[in-house]
Amino acid sequence: MSRDQSQSAERSEASAEAPFLELLARGASADAYEQPVLLARADGLSPDRISALERAKLLALRVRSEMEGRRRREAELSALFETAHDLAGLRDLDAVLQAIVQRARSLLGTDIAYLSLNDPAEGDTYMRVTEGSVAARFQQLRLGMGEGLGGLVAQTARPYVTDDYFRDDRFQHTPTIDAGVRDEGLVAILGVPLMLGPHVIGVLFAADRRARVFEREQIALLGSFAALAAAAIDTANLLTETREALADLERANEIIRDRSGVIERASGVHDRLAELVLRGGGVHDVSAAVSEILDGSVQFADAGTAPGDALEVSRAEGHAVRHGDDWVAAVTAGGELLGALVLRGHPGLDPVDQRTLERAAMVTSLLLLARRSASEAEQRVRGELLDDLLDARDRDPRLLRERAARLDADLDATHVVLASRLDATAADADHEAAGRRRLWSAASHLAATRHGLAAARDGGTVLLLPLRTGDTATELARRTAKELGTAVHEAVTVGASAPVQDLAARPDTVAEAYTEGQRCLEALRLLGRTGDGAAAEDFGFLGLLLAGSRDISGFVERTIGQVVTYDEKRGTDLLHTLDAYFACGMSPARTKDELHVHVNTVAQRLERVGRLLGSDWQSPARALEIQLALRLHRLTSTGPH
Repeated sequence: MSRDQSQSAERSEASAEAPFLELLARGASADAYEQPVLLARADGLSPDRISALERAKLLALRVRSEMEGRRRREAELSALFETAHDLAGLRDLDAVLQAIVQRARSLLGTDIAYLSLNDPAEGDTYMRVTEGSVAARFQQLRLGMGEGLGGLVAQTARPYVTDDYFRDDRFQHTPTIDAGVRDEGLVAILGVPLMLGPHVIGVLFAADRRARVFEREQIALLGSFAALAAAAIDTANLLTETREALADLERANEIIRDRSGVIERASGVHDRLAELVLRGGGVHDVSAAVSEILDGSVQFADAGTAPGDALEVSRAEGHAVRHGDDWVAAVTAGGELLGALVLRGHPGLDPVDQRTLERAAMVTSLLLLARRSASEAEQRVRGELLDDLLDARDRDPRLLRERAARLDADLDATHVVLASRLDATAADADHEAAGRRRLWSAASHLAATRHGLAAARDGGTVLLLPLRTGDTATELARRTAKELGTAVHEAVTVGASAPVQDLAARPDTVAEAYTEGQRCLEALRLLGRTGDGAAAEDFGFLGLLLAGSRDISGFVERTIGQVVTYDEKRGTDLLHTLDAYFACGMSPARTKDELHVHVNTVAQRLERVGRLLGSDWQSPARALEIQLALRLHRLTSTGPH
């Protein structure tokens, strides 16, 4: 080719490239690059010219693709740099994760992007951040481990992509996940793992609502964002741990600063309590001192009046425990529950104050043991007096009254004799003896506080307690069984006598009453009512067999006394009607013939009896007692012939 021809070809190539350079300059779409070739063919230009245009077009499209790739990479690098910058200044983890998901969606050009995190505590995974989502059910999904596309990513720790979610059987479909994906309208989904070391902690997703093939570069880009998200989570966790460590250090410093004051305060408490013991202080002195130290109200409570549940927990754990706004510290000695110190209205109690309350409970137990040792002589004297009454050794009323007065007891008052016994089967003789000693100790303490007497007898204890006005032998027996059982922490059964009087003048009455109490005790045990208390009056007509005095008049009074009184006051004949009614087999028709009255009269009289004796008076058990009472009344009312 000549020089002129070469220059002409170059000019032709240059003129062919010109329109494509203009298209590159204004960033035209790829379709626009076909226009110069089409126009040349339409104008009928030479094949050489058209061929030059084709070559220039291909070159321009390669340049355009390279420029777009560079712009895309610049945008990706810029987004990754911005994300790394956000991570470096991490303040709000949610904001950083939201930015990562937004940038991933924008750069990949997907309809939606979202991030899920694993929850080890619940054993599942949950949606943490979504961008572009419109379905509430999808945004609130919680998925079991190994379910859905995310489960496959988590299991393999590798990216996975599907161009049609519902036709892909490589992963486990579940109704919950499929319903959420269907609500969102997703078709193509790409998921990459969030890794912390070798562990998958979540999955970053990009998804479209149409079929789509994700390119390798897009998968790598989403993986880069996933790495930054994992780093953000790890950084946030480290920041949280650092803050917690700093807070722990600060608390440790505060403890160290306070420690010298605490030690000094504890030493002062120890010295004060020791001084109380040395100068012979009592339980109330300890309570007053601890009230002042703790700036609250501390009281000693008997085992029967202290909060039961808290008392048992404190006894078992050996520490003071909270009960509502109060604190309870059990006072124990050798396994025996003596009571409790109760700090009232003081819900906030630091460990030092709690330890102070516990130390005070220990000092209280020592004082109680010392007082018990001092009072054991008095208890023995009380037991000796009761033994003398039971054995009728000293029949001089004046001497009996004097001995009782020295023990703060009044033998002229109305008393009840109570027989008590432990019901648990002891493992061996030593345990049985220890249980009896605890029962005697508790009974002696109860007798001393109630102005009564107590003694060990017949494998159990016997108590002589005054009967308060309005109280009954049954109520006293049940109350005593509960108090003794609480004190020894075992079931205690108590049988009571009927009330007795004139003990100084008639000491043999005590022995008879004790026999009656023992019978009631045995009756309770035979009936399976261990741990309960009762008197003869609780057993109906069987009480006549249990009562040592055979209180026939008392039984009659309790059973039909109201009917007897009604007849006496109004001159009626209800008792006779009852006799006839039972004699006629409880038949009103036969009763009216026996009494020679109208059947309506019989009905009216029986209705009156029902109002006096109660609606259940015709039940088999009540009817039997009433018939027995009628016969006893008839026998006791009949004079000698």
